Amino acid sequence: MAEARLRSAAAPARKAGRRTNARDDSGLWNRPALLDLLSDLLMLFAAIGLGWALVTWFLSRPLFPLRELVVLTPPGQVTEAQLQYVARTAIRGNFFTIELDSVRAAFEKLPWVRRAEVRRRWPDGIELRLEEHQAVAYWTATESGETRLVNRQGEVFTASSDARMPAFSGPQGSAATLLARYQTYSGMLKPMGASLMGLMLSAREAWQLKLDNGVLIVLGREQERAPLEARLKRFVAAWPEVQDSIGLQVAVADLRYPGGFALTPIDAVPVGRNQATKGKK
Repeated sequence: MAEARLRSAAAPARKAGRRTNARDDSGLWNRPALLDLLSDLLMLFAAIGLGWALVTWFLSRPLFPLRELVVLTPPGQVTEAQLQYVARTAIRGNFFTIELDSVRAAFEKLPWVRRAEVRRRWPDGIELRLEEHQAVAYWTATESGETRLVNRQGEVFTASSDARMPAFSGPQGSAATLLARYQTYSGMLKPMGASLMGLMLSAREAWQLKLDNGVLIVLGREQERAPLEARLKRFVAAWPEVQDSIGLQVAVADLRYPGGFALTPIDAVPVGRNQATKGKK
């Protein structure tokens, strides 16, 4: 009976030992195929990292210096000295390591540059294309009073110019609107033989036009019964008759009336005549 008990007690011990050995056999270190795969992956990553480091080191060597800046678009307002200054201060690195976006941004900071395009030119050059602003008017913001310029796209930019151009004044962000109105009103004023040299828009959206003959046209705000263009058209049509009838040099033409306009002369008004003369259709 004692032997039977000993054998029965020993049997579970042997089974437990087998289970323990089975767990040991299933460990990571007892899987050669998995270890070989991990080893290969580590070697691959190490080779990639070493290769990248070698390539970076090679490209950073002074083997591909930049020696030439090729300007493909002849500059008009931008000077050669400005281009040379940007090239000296903004171009860093060699043919492969130069940051083209930062170089482009540096050229676009020049006063007359609207857009710049920069490309590599093998083996040691940089190609530069410039789009310059085409100024069409002076701009004064009513909020700040700062004088700037307006280009053909109706964009405001900072630069200096002494060209003969019309002057715009209006709230911030209204330059494109003033440019469009300028083109419309200029065509309408041609029968008067005068050029539009100033266009003003107030914060209350009231319009004023300054002509090269000294006349200030007060259009006022848009009205449903009398649109701005209709009032201006009526005034231009009546202008020859007005000049013949009053015989005075007009300083201000007030077109804010739905059915007519008021004129204010420059000189003193003769006795017996009203300072404001109404013009009807």
